[in-house]
Order: sequence, then structure tokens, then C-alpha cells
Amino acid sequence: MKKDKIIFWTTTGIVSAMMVFSGYSYLTNDAMKDGFIHLGFPVYFRIELAIAKLLGAVVLILPMIPARIKDFAYTGFAITFTSAFIAHQSSGDAISIAIMPLLFLGILAVSYIYYHKTIKV
Repeated sequence: MKKDKIIFWTTTGIVSAMMVFSGYSYLTNDAMKDGFIHLGFPVYFRIELAIAKLLGAVVLILPMIPARIKDFAYTGFAITFTSAFIAHQSSGDAISIAIMPLLFLGILAVSYIYYHKTIKV
């Protein structure tokens, strides 16, 4: 049980920290605007995605949030990571850049599995 909680909180912390960092960067870093244009996204999408990432990170971290809401956050992040991989691949970015969202998708999957292990007890 203790091992499950450690794995859950470690992976959830990593994903949430990454989402907060990227959400903040989307709102404050001008290079991110250029990155979104490079990937073919409209500029306003950067702001929408930043807000969604920040809210999703909060949902995953706060223990009092209902499981159904957390499941929506996990699903949203899974779609985001998958879409980021596809966007980077489609725009001709190096595989080292394109693969990063899939690594975070793997960490997210571990967090999700261990979240459900910890709430069943």
C-alpha cells in the first residue's frame, strides 16, 4: 500500500509539475507562440491549452477532487500528449522532440494505474 502511494504521488507530481511549467510557459514565453505557429496551431489555442493544463494539474494534485473529475483530467492529458506527438511528427521535428510527449504519456499512465490502486483500498 505504501509503495503504491509513493509511486502514485511521484508520477502525479512529475506530470503535474510538467503541466504547470508548460502552462506557465505558454502564457509568458514568446518562443512558445512561435512554436505553436510552427506546429500549425492558431495562436489562441496556446492560451486555451495553458488554462486547461493548469486546471488539470490542480485537479490531479488535490486529493478532495472526485475520482470522476480526475478521470477527465487524465483523459485530457492523454489526448494532449498524443496530439503533441502527432503534431511534432507531422511538422518534421526531430524524433528526440517528438518522443517526449510519449514519455510523459507513460508516466501519466503509471499515475492513473496507481491512482486507481490507491482509491480501491
